[in-house]
Amino acid sequence: MPDPTGTAETLDTLDVDRSDADYRAWLKEAVRKVQADANRSADTHLLRFPLPEKWGVDLYLKDESTHPTGSLKHRLARSLFLYGLCNGWIRPGRPVIEASSGSTAISEAYFAKLIGVPFIAVMPRTTSAEKCRLIEFHGGRCHFVDDSRKMYEASAVLAVDTGGHYMDQFTYAERATDWRGNNNIAESIFRQLELERFPEPAWIVATAGTGGTSATLARYVHYTQRDTLICVADPENSCFFEGWTTGDPDVTCDCGSRIEGIGRPRMEPSFVPGAVDRMMKVPDAASVAAVRALDQAIGRKAGASTGTGLWSALKIVAEMIAKDQQGSVVTLLCDHGNRYLDKYYSDTWLTEQNLNIAPYGTNIEGFLKTGVWPTDR
Repeated sequence: MPDPTGTAETLDTLDVDRSDADYRAWLKEAVRKVQADANRSADTHLLRFPLPEKWGVDLYLKDESTHPTGSLKHRLARSLFLYGLCNGWIRPGRPVIEASSGSTAISEAYFAKLIGVPFIAVMPRTTSAEKCRLIEFHGGRCHFVDDSRKMYEASAVLAVDTGGHYMDQFTYAERATDWRGNNNIAESIFRQLELERFPEPAWIVATAGTGGTSATLARYVHYTQRDTLICVADPENSCFFEGWTTGDPDVTCDCGSRIEGIGRPRMEPSFVPGAVDRMMKVPDAASVAAVRALDQAIGRKAGASTGTGLWSALKIVAEMIAKDQQGSVVTLLCDHGNRYLDKYYSDTWLTEQNLNIAPYGTNIEGFLKTGVWPTDR
């Protein structure tokens, strides 16, 4: 309130100017480089999985392995770097730290090298050797933890100790991506389906690592007022399915997922359960059997996260056939199988993990011959 006596003390205007011309010049160049990567990268392919046309159901896989860093996580890493840069969190000379099971770290190492900042990946010690090699190839450094549940804490500590930025994909994945469009994965899928016989899919099947992809897909479908339903497939030793079915966001499990890239010991903040229509809990052996069946069907090796989604997609296709429903189903080819030759394509590894994929392979084989899902698996 004004002082009517005019005796109040006159206060100076407080003014702190932290503008930094050198930093702003670096920031503009860093953002330009990340955006230029998107311009150079052609959109990924939408592959058809061979099914008899008379079944009246078409199955597609969005092949994200063709990104420059070989996985679905290239889109996420680009969005996270733009988000961190534009928020002023990523600074020249300071490291970016990420908790990852490998694929996100590979993509983030690529973008860190692109803009000239150090990168440290905090990963489970069981991460495939090929993923570690690719992180180091792009200039990153691997920091291992024995318990995957400790990745978050270890990443935060490293960020404090180094003065760097903890990217935290598990928190920011759903908000860093523009789910309304801007060539996100959902917009790309619908554009590529425009000339197909069933251009609006009955179902899109995703898997959950951060939960960001399913959030983007579901939000885009709702925003564009489509009838497409979203199913999320979850592997063993993961909490998304339990958290979704029970409504308990604090559910946890005691061990990490064998399916690299998906499955988490907690329901991550980027997962948006209310946007999802359906979830399936897929046995790890079924995931491996499905990804091997994919190789036989189209000659493409993929990681087992692709198999988790494909198993669920095939079950949905079988349901549609049984109900005499026509339409299309889309799932994701998340990354290339060359990263996992010593795991999901190794019978020795399967034996060590006590995984018997034979019954699930028989299921798929029988379905592809008859159109009928042979068992209740």
